[in-house]
Amino acid sequence: MIEEINSQIEHVKESFDKSIEHLIFELNKIRAGKASPNMLSGILLDYYGTMTPLHQVANISTPDARTISIQPWEKKMLASIEKAIFEANLGITPMNDGETVRLIIPPMSEERRVAMVKQAKQSAEESRVSIRSARNKIMDFLKKKVKEGFPEDAGKRKEEEVQKLIESYMIKIDKMIESKEKDIMTI
Repeated sequence: MIEEINSQIEHVKESFDKSIEHLIFELNKIRAGKASPNMLSGILLDYYGTMTPLHQVANISTPDARTISIQPWEKKMLASIEKAIFEANLGITPMNDGETVRLIIPPMSEERRVAMVKQAKQSAEESRVSIRSARNKIMDFLKKKVKEGFPEDAGKRKEEEVQKLIESYMIKIDKMIESKEKDIMTI
Protein backbone atom coordinates (compact mmCIF):
# COMPACT_ATOMS: atom_id res chain seq x y z
CA MET A 1 0.00 0.00 0.00
CA ILE A 2 2.89 2.37 0.77
CA GLU A 3 4.26 1.89 -2.75
CA GLU A 4 0.87 2.87 -4.19
CA ILE A 5 0.75 5.98 -2.01
CA ASN A 6 4.32 6.98 -2.91
CA SER A 7 3.51 6.40 -6.58
CA GLN A 8 0.48 8.69 -6.32
CA ILE A 9 2.53 11.38 -4.57
CA GLU A 10 5.17 11.13 -7.32
CA HIS A 11 2.40 11.43 -9.94
CA VAL A 12 1.11 14.57 -8.21
CA LYS A 13 4.64 16.01 -8.11
CA GLU A 14 4.86 15.49 -11.89
CA SER A 15 1.55 17.31 -12.22
CA PHE A 16 2.98 20.22 -10.19
CA ASP A 17 6.07 20.30 -12.42
CA LYS A 18 3.82 20.50 -15.50
CA SER A 19 1.95 23.42 -13.93
CA ILE A 20 5.25 25.24 -13.39
CA GLU A 21 6.40 24.47 -16.95
CA HIS A 22 3.13 25.81 -18.32
CA LEU A 23 3.49 28.97 -16.22
CA ILE A 24 7.02 29.50 -17.55
CA PHE A 25 5.70 29.09 -21.11
CA GLU A 26 2.89 31.59 -20.48
CA LEU A 27 5.18 34.12 -18.80
CA ASN A 28 7.67 33.92 -21.68
CA LYS A 29 4.89 34.94 -24.07
CA ILE A 30 4.21 38.12 -22.07
CA ARG A 31 6.46 40.82 -23.43
CA ALA A 32 8.22 43.09 -21.01
CA GLY A 33 8.84 45.98 -23.38
CA LYS A 34 11.98 44.53 -24.86
CA ALA A 35 12.39 42.23 -27.80
CA SER A 36 12.69 38.51 -27.08
CA PRO A 37 12.49 35.51 -29.41
CA ASN A 38 10.34 33.86 -26.72
CA MET A 39 7.52 36.23 -27.69
CA LEU A 40 7.16 34.18 -30.87
CA SER A 41 7.09 30.77 -29.18
CA GLY A 42 3.86 29.02 -29.92
CA ILE A 43 3.42 30.62 -33.34
CA LEU A 44 2.69 27.96 -35.93
CA LEU A 45 2.66 28.41 -39.70
CA ASP A 46 1.81 26.30 -42.70
CA TYR A 47 5.02 24.71 -44.00
CA TYR A 48 4.23 22.48 -46.98
CA GLY A 49 0.87 21.48 -45.51
CA THR A 50 2.12 20.90 -41.96
CA MET A 51 1.66 23.31 -39.07
CA THR A 52 5.24 23.97 -37.96
CA PRO A 53 6.67 26.17 -35.17
CA LEU A 54 8.16 29.41 -36.50
CA HIS A 55 11.58 28.71 -34.99
CA GLN A 56 11.86 25.56 -37.15
CA VAL A 57 11.57 27.45 -40.46
CA ALA A 58 13.55 30.61 -39.69
CA ASN A 59 16.39 32.10 -37.74
CA ILE A 60 15.00 34.42 -35.05
CA SER A 61 17.31 37.02 -33.53
CA THR A 62 17.19 40.30 -31.64
CA PRO A 63 19.64 42.76 -33.22
CA ASP A 64 18.71 45.34 -30.57
CA ALA A 65 16.42 45.72 -27.55
CA ARG A 66 13.40 46.80 -29.63
CA THR A 67 13.70 44.64 -32.77
CA ILE A 68 13.11 41.00 -33.58
CA SER A 69 14.51 39.83 -36.91
CA ILE A 70 13.09 36.70 -38.55
CA GLN A 71 15.10 35.35 -41.47
CA PRO A 72 13.44 32.33 -43.12
CA TRP A 73 15.58 29.60 -44.57
CA GLU A 74 13.43 29.78 -47.71
CA LYS A 75 12.42 33.21 -49.05
CA LYS A 76 9.01 31.94 -50.15
CA MET A 77 8.14 31.49 -46.44
CA LEU A 78 8.13 35.28 -45.83
CA ALA A 79 4.41 35.66 -46.61
CA SER A 80 3.49 32.66 -44.40
CA ILE A 81 5.56 34.07 -41.55
CA GLU A 82 3.89 37.47 -41.87
CA LYS A 83 0.44 35.87 -41.94
CA ALA A 84 1.18 33.72 -38.87
CA ILE A 85 2.38 36.76 -36.91
CA PHE A 86 -0.77 38.71 -37.82
CA GLU A 87 -2.93 35.74 -36.78
CA ALA A 88 -1.06 35.41 -33.47
CA ASN A 89 -2.44 38.85 -32.57
CA LEU A 90 0.73 40.07 -30.84
CA GLY A 91 -0.19 43.70 -31.38
CA ILE A 92 2.92 44.16 -33.53
CA THR A 93 2.89 44.76 -37.27
CA PRO A 94 5.51 42.73 -39.15
CA MET A 95 7.60 44.51 -41.80
CA ASN A 96 8.76 42.40 -44.75
CA ASP A 97 11.75 43.74 -46.70
CA GLY A 98 11.99 40.80 -49.11
CA GLU A 99 14.79 39.15 -47.11
CA THR A 100 13.63 39.22 -43.51
CA VAL A 101 10.59 40.03 -41.43
CA ARG A 102 11.22 42.61 -38.74
CA LEU A 103 9.11 43.28 -35.70
CA ILE A 104 9.63 46.63 -33.99
CA ILE A 105 8.54 46.41 -30.36
CA PRO A 106 6.90 49.68 -29.34
CA PRO A 107 7.64 51.08 -25.89
CA MET A 108 4.93 50.14 -23.44
CA SER A 109 2.82 52.70 -21.63
CA GLU A 110 2.33 52.49 -17.87
CA GLU A 111 -1.24 51.35 -18.53
CA ARG A 112 -0.03 48.53 -20.79
CA ARG A 113 2.59 47.47 -18.23
CA VAL A 114 -0.08 47.21 -15.53
CA ALA A 115 -2.23 45.12 -17.90
CA MET A 116 0.73 42.81 -18.58
CA VAL A 117 1.32 42.36 -14.83
CA LYS A 118 -2.37 41.45 -14.43
CA GLN A 119 -2.02 38.91 -17.25
CA ALA A 120 1.05 37.40 -15.56
CA LYS A 121 -0.75 37.21 -12.21
CA GLN A 122 -3.75 35.54 -13.91
CA SER A 123 -1.42 32.88 -15.36
CA ALA A 124 0.08 32.35 -11.90
CA GLU A 125 -3.36 31.97 -10.36
CA GLU A 126 -4.25 29.33 -12.97
CA SER A 127 -1.13 27.41 -11.94
CA ARG A 128 -2.05 27.73 -8.26
CA VAL A 129 -5.57 26.45 -8.96
CA SER A 130 -4.12 23.49 -10.85
CA ILE A 131 -1.80 22.67 -7.94
CA ARG A 132 -4.59 23.03 -5.37
CA SER A 133 -6.81 20.75 -7.43
CA ALA A 134 -4.09 18.08 -7.54
CA ARG A 135 -3.57 18.54 -3.79
CA ASN A 136 -7.26 17.91 -3.12
CA LYS A 137 -7.13 14.71 -5.16
CA ILE A 138 -4.08 13.33 -3.34
CA MET A 139 -5.48 14.30 0.08
CA ASP A 140 -8.74 12.49 -0.73
CA PHE A 141 -6.70 9.50 -1.91
CA LEU A 142 -4.70 9.47 1.36
CA LYS A 143 -7.88 9.69 3.47
CA LYS A 144 -9.36 6.81 1.49
CA LYS A 145 -6.25 4.70 2.09
CA VAL A 146 -6.41 5.42 5.85
CA LYS A 147 -10.04 4.20 5.84
CA GLU A 148 -8.85 1.08 3.98
CA GLY A 149 -6.38 0.26 6.75
CA PHE A 150 -3.28 2.39 6.19
CA PRO A 151 -2.01 3.56 9.61
CA GLU A 152 -3.52 6.92 10.53
CA ASP A 153 -0.28 8.45 11.84
CA ALA A 154 1.54 7.43 8.65
CA GLY A 155 -1.32 8.93 6.63
CA LYS A 156 -0.95 12.22 8.53
CA ARG A 157 2.79 12.22 7.85
CA LYS A 158 2.13 11.71 4.14
CA GLU A 159 -0.42 14.56 4.20
CA GLU A 160 2.19 16.81 5.84
CA GLU A 161 4.74 15.73 3.21
CA VAL A 162 2.30 16.66 0.43
CA GLN A 163 1.49 19.99 2.12
CA LYS A 164 5.20 20.89 2.34
CA LEU A 165 5.56 20.00 -1.33
CA ILE A 166 2.60 22.26 -2.19
CA GLU A 167 4.07 25.14 -0.20
CA SER A 168 7.41 24.81 -2.01
CA TYR A 169 5.64 25.00 -5.39
CA MET A 170 3.55 27.99 -4.30
CA ILE A 171 6.78 29.77 -3.26
CA LYS A 172 8.26 29.00 -6.72
CA ILE A 173 5.20 30.53 -8.38
CA ASP A 174 5.37 33.63 -6.16
CA LYS A 175 9.06 34.14 -6.97
CA MET A 176 8.44 33.71 -10.69
CA ILE A 177 5.63 36.28 -10.67
CA GLU A 178 7.62 38.70 -8.55
CA SER A 179 10.50 38.46 -11.03
CA LYS A 180 8.22 38.88 -14.06
CA GLU A 181 6.43 41.85 -12.49
CA LYS A 182 9.77 43.54 -11.81
CA ASP A 183 10.83 42.79 -15.40
CA ILE A 184 7.62 44.24 -16.85
CA MET A 185 7.55 47.37 -14.70
CA THR A 186 11.23 48.22 -15.34
CA ILE A 187 11.45 50.84 -18.06
